[in-house]
Amino acid sequence: MPVLPASEHVRSPAVLAHSSVKAVKLVDRVVIRFAGDSGDGMQLTGDRFTSETASFGNDLSTLPNFPAEIRAPAGTLPGVSSFQLHFADHDILTPGDAPNVLVAMNPAALKANVGDLPRGAEIIVNTDEFTKRAMQKVGYATNPLEDGSLDGYNLHPVPLTTLTVEALKEFELTRKEAERSKNMFALGLLSWMYHRPTEGTEKFLRSKFAKKPDIATANIAAFRAGWNFGETTEDFAVSYEVAPAVKAFPVGTYRNISGNLALSYGLITASKQADLPLFLGSYPITPASDILHELSKHKNFGVRTFQAEDEIAGIGAALGAAFGGSLAVTTTSGPGVALKSETIGLAVSLELPLLVVDIQRGGPSTGLPTKTEQADLLQAMFGRNGEAPVPVIAPRTPADCFDAALEAARIALTYRTPVFLLSDGYLANGSEPWRIPELDELPDLGVQFAQGPNHTLEDGSEVFWPYKRDPQTLARPWAIPGTPGLEHRIGGIEKQDGTGNISYDPANHDFMVRTRQAKVDGIDVPDLEVDDPHEADMLVLGWGSTYGPITAAIRRLRTAGKSIAQAHLRHLNPFPRNLGAVLQRYDKVVIPEMNLGQLATLIRAKYLVDAHSYNQVNGMPFKAEQLATALKEAIDG
Repeated sequence: MPVLPASEHVRSPAVLAHSSVKAVKLVDRVVIRFAGDSGDGMQLTGDRFTSETASFGNDLSTLPNFPAEIRAPAGTLPGVSSFQLHFADHDILTPGDAPNVLVAMNPAALKANVGDLPRGAEIIVNTDEFTKRAMQKVGYATNPLEDGSLDGYNLHPVPLTTLTVEALKEFELTRKEAERSKNMFALGLLSWMYHRPTEGTEKFLRSKFAKKPDIATANIAAFRAGWNFGETTEDFAVSYEVAPAVKAFPVGTYRNISGNLALSYGLITASKQADLPLFLGSYPITPASDILHELSKHKNFGVRTFQAEDEIAGIGAALGAAFGGSLAVTTTSGPGVALKSETIGLAVSLELPLLVVDIQRGGPSTGLPTKTEQADLLQAMFGRNGEAPVPVIAPRTPADCFDAALEAARIALTYRTPVFLLSDGYLANGSEPWRIPELDELPDLGVQFAQGPNHTLEDGSEVFWPYKRDPQTLARPWAIPGTPGLEHRIGGIEKQDGTGNISYDPANHDFMVRTRQAKVDGIDVPDLEVDDPHEADMLVLGWGSTYGPITAAIRRLRTAGKSIAQAHLRHLNPFPRNLGAVLQRYDKVVIPEMNLGQLATLIRAKYLVDAHSYNQVNGMPFKAEQLATALKEAIDG
């Protein structure tokens, strides 16, 4: 039997009278998946449903999933794009293991997703697309809507295309133009089914198509037609209601936010808290490009974005901006990190603050651009020539990307070092509610630039030494070019301690290497917090985006009476100082990762702990039930 917590079950529905015509079932959570061709607007549909769900006050978590191709072959399995949304009246942690509702716009969407559905799930299909040719293209020998293969589900055949075209016949649109609005018809139908607000979507459509008011009006008409279809058709006898998650959130002002948007806002906030201009040197790469797109909109906050000709130029410009006194950032994914590695090593040598944001994706090489993975940890740790240590931190949820950006900036500015921030595609594209922080909750990131001489020679003369260090942080002074009297050498060749002059002296090189390592080792990071209410024998240790699935799995196990502890790492270099002591308290340590065991390798090497790996590298996040089953076996074993 799978282990499920009470909070993850749909309650036995209570049925309420609704308009004296249709009934309303109260449920505590729903998982919906919209699926169709990559040109069917599934991401937009899911995003609009998510926005209205957030405004309604539900807790939510999303999982967009789309092909890497800009326009994959229509009607094929590789061309299917989907958007999954889990929303509830209580605190949730994942986009859901299995959809309760699938909206399939064509045979490919049905075939690609039906295997994920539990028996009894609702399937809404666009029957207009189930032509013989379309079904043969994906391997259907017979029509699945008629051959009994879907008898275990609640099937709702709806001619979405025909109904949309009929609803828009009064508009002066071609049939092809009218058909494009079928996603809005589907959105209207689902909005009726789950009592979502409609005003926000209509306002969004008017804004999106402000220069094409006829298209805006047509999309709104299709949206309303979908709502009215749900209200009047006999095929949908029941609608559903998911109450706001009143108890899930602390008091505050909330908005729905994706990981890349939260990270962008975090970078802007860090620059304002440090009173430094923000400079982004970047080259577009999936799934990091949205950060470049977002930051380019905020010149009014002193943000400068530079879309370079390649990855190397992007980080080179960013490092130059750091030398010039900016909060400098470069964004990329794993393949781009490989190209940037020499310049990251230069930043280590120069000891300048630089944020390297890696939105991880499946690899190696070009790999799976739109799929998620955690496989860049060892590259971030060691992927440079020579001894070039770099701090590494990782956010755990989409909203946490905001705080992670502030923390990365704190470390970079305080210790004068490049810092890796490891997000991934799951966090970048996923979304959840985020409480907008109050200004007095934000950290002070102010820095002091060097203003004058800092060293006295034996003859009494005062000079500026660019590598004379703060005794607490081992950070060198940050001297802005053009400041009188602060002229100094810069370059990649080893520097003499203090003066920064070129040095080939073996003893000096040994000292500088050890000093740079000591600076990273000495970074002040919080102790690791452990969630262990029952003094368990087994600890589950995670990092990054596995937080949601791990925590959901542990909730299930504890509800089933199992004793299990959890800890989640944000700081991966240096590790929290109490990590070794924490690991020693447990007989068994299990580390789930979306790679082949990279954190487990580091833990085994540093702490000599026989950590057990549980790994997945299929481009998708863990499912809570999958982890719960694996962890239960580890406990019982």
